[in-house]
Amino acid sequence: MLTAQTKIGEKICLGLDYKKDTLLALRSKEEFFCPICGESVLLKLGDQRIFHFAHKQGGACRDFYESESNYHMEGKRQLYQWLIRQKIPSVLEYYDRDIQQRPDIMFNYNGKKYALEYQCSTIPESIFIKRTNSYLQKGYIPLWILSSNKIRIKKRNIVALSNFQYLFLRTTTSGKFYIPSYCPEKQQFHMVESITPYSTKNAFANHSFYPIKKIDLRDLLEPKTGNQFNLSSWNSENEKFNLNWALHPGNQHKSFFHEIYNKNLNLFLLPPEIGLPVHHSLLLQTPPIIWQTYFFIDIIADKSPDDLISLHEINCNLNKRIKKKEIVVRNLSLLEKVNPFLAIFDYLLLLEQLGMISRKGDTSYQLIRKISIPKSNREREEAKLIFFQKYQRILLNK
Repeated sequence: MLTAQTKIGEKICLGLDYKKDTLLALRSKEEFFCPICGESVLLKLGDQRIFHFAHKQGGACRDFYESESNYHMEGKRQLYQWLIRQKIPSVLEYYDRDIQQRPDIMFNYNGKKYALEYQCSTIPESIFIKRTNSYLQKGYIPLWILSSNKIRIKKRNIVALSNFQYLFLRTTTSGKFYIPSYCPEKQQFHMVESITPYSTKNAFANHSFYPIKKIDLRDLLEPKTGNQFNLSSWNSENEKFNLNWALHPGNQHKSFFHEIYNKNLNLFLLPPEIGLPVHHSLLLQTPPIIWQTYFFIDIIADKSPDDLISLHEINCNLNKRIKKKEIVVRNLSLLEKVNPFLAIFDYLLLLEQLGMISRKGDTSYQLIRKISIPKSNREREEAKLIFFQKYQRILLNK
């Protein structure tokens, strides 16, 4: 912890740049106390870790500080100083007694209260959601920033993200998604942007890096996200994923293979219109190849050209799949107003642009042409080549 108070209630904040001699002199004449539990704490001034306060062994509120690492303490100290340099009113380790929570930093910006949490350790999803909801109910805007050392970049444009890391997903006012992270060692922000998952854990993404001295809070809350997307890489990784997945299916996907087998479908002979990248697919934990195959089975397969497709029919089938856990919605507590149906709506819009369906009023679509199922690998490769050459521009503007 970086804050404590003296016997007379004077606050000592180590987020400020105290010299060691000053703190040694202060320690020789003062006793320090935890502002939350009131217990006596120790001022640690070693050379291996940054200066900090620590509860004595067996202290009642040690769990409040989650055995903070040096990486975490240094990170929140730098973030606090960054806000102060921008003249943003900020309080380090502010404790809100009404909700019994202590964000790393509480600050006011443009007339709104923010609770900044710099998270370096993995905590249970339920605790993340509980904290987020408590902040929202108290009128705070939660700003969760992930530790950059938790982000695993597998290739230049592919990142592995756990369900926990997806919890940090934010959206700009223009609807662009991103995950903010920070590294105190490099003193830079790392934004993971344009996240397009092709499996439960792996996604295509763009990465932007900003030195802390060259970015302000406005840039963190509204980053200028890029939208570079490599369609050939998407196809290549999808093929690898399908092969690996077919050889080593998880228990949760056995029902999918059973269903497509009963429908005389083959994972390796699906048409190119199934398994496409769409903007809101990250709202679903289920890979696009699965939920779009279910969409084909439920909505398209048994229809003929000119047949109508109602939004009510689509919504009912989606909810059935969700109830049976065949399609899993991500739990994204920071995106309270985002509906998972948006992923389906993106796909409908894409099918409309591809000339498969046309919009009929506000509540229905009309099927224009059937999706052809390839009968051989050669037929599928030919169909893919024609499809992606013809529609590349549309798909790149997902």
